[in-house]
Amino acid sequence: MNAAVTRRHTGSFLPELITKNSKRRRRMNEQKESLQSGPEKSAQILSRAEIAWFTNSLKQNICVETLREGNHRSFSEIFFLLQSDQDRRAAAEPGSAVRLQTPLDEQRDKLETMRQHLSRAEQAERIGSWTAVCDQRLFLGLYFSAPEDLWVSLHFFHSCADREKGGRSRPATEARACMAELYLQQGELDQARQQAELCIKQAEDGGWLALNGRPLRLRARQAMSGIYSRLADAPLNAGDYSKALTLLHKGYIMATESEDKHIEGEASYRLGLTYQRAGDHDTAKQFFNTCMQIFGTLQDADGLGKSYNAMAKSLESEGNIHETVQCLEKLADIARSNGLQHNLAEAYMYLGNIYYMRSQYKRAYEFFLQGYEVACKLGDVALLQKTQVLVANARAHSLILKYSADVVSASHTALRRLIAWKESRVCQEVSADCTDSAATAWY
Repeated sequence: MNAAVTRRHTGSFLPELITKNSKRRRRMNEQKESLQSGPEKSAQILSRAEIAWFTNSLKQNICVETLREGNHRSFSEIFFLLQSDQDRRAAAEPGSAVRLQTPLDEQRDKLETMRQHLSRAEQAERIGSWTAVCDQRLFLGLYFSAPEDLWVSLHFFHSCADREKGGRSRPATEARACMAELYLQQGELDQARQQAELCIKQAEDGGWLALNGRPLRLRARQAMSGIYSRLADAPLNAGDYSKALTLLHKGYIMATESEDKHIEGEASYRLGLTYQRAGDHDTAKQFFNTCMQIFGTLQDADGLGKSYNAMAKSLESEGNIHETVQCLEKLADIARSNGLQHNLAEAYMYLGNIYYMRSQYKRAYEFFLQGYEVACKLGDVALLQKTQVLVANARAHSLILKYSADVVSASHTALRRLIAWKESRVCQEVSADCTDSAATAWY
């Protein structure tokens, strides 16, 4: 008899229990379908547990199921998160976004996913499989990716990365990369920087790769580049260009080490703009040239366009008008060939302004008119109104110059043009059908 008892208990208790729970849950689902199909098919009597499954709340069923499987730590964590969600909602202002969200304890899929993966993590923890523990928690951090679940995501990422055992594993290192990006999105730059620096160190020590096969150290460097760029905003707005440039150079180094050319191009562009604001146009142009090379290789028309636009401003500040015009014409060509209508309108208006400032009003009028035509196609009311004013202003100045020149000249030809223009004005007032070949001479 003792031998029989021994044989009966040699298997693992937990898998047997989980199997029983799965069978019971399947039976309850069958009973539910039976109840819905009609009374003639529901003669079988439900057990107390099965009745509770239908009558209890979702939260209670999930918690009871977790405890029945023997996963007490998972139960405590789920209960803590549900209570935290209630506290968040209670502390939020009435009518706020938090109050309008569906409570976590009413979202079956999320609770089931949480229960399953926390249970797996707890089982892995019992046998000392720490990487598996972190894998499950990383999965949950990635699963709760919706904006309203950001706090849940950070909870699981921290519980993955901040562990004493397994905290330097591959999934824990990836969790730090995820946290660096999330904190950067939230504007919590110190937290983002801390996580990114730890991720770089752990990734280099372990040689870890992300799930897509790319080294995690490169992903962390991408995040660090963005963090340094954001850190430079405050000193830049305060006019402390020295500190801003120091931070941006650190970000540029991280961008080049990230082996992502687009990020490198953006970092170079930001440095160029900062040198431009500081009045160092020679250095600014060097970085803008780097941008042009990178964005040209990537065939990034938008990046090329803004680089040419920035280069034109530096050239104009140095008084190189001819090169400025060439740069803007190149910008217009890029925008036109790639369908970047807003960039095209901007290029036309910039060219028009250059000619306007040099009192070449006719040429300015031509470019402003092209900008107006682009604005009409776009249907951009604000841009349309702006270009209308510019066109009218340039046209008026061009006419005034010609009129004034004829008045000052007082030559026979000039006087004839003035008389023809005057007669054309009278003719227009008397009749719209009046035509005179001389009337168009002045226009």
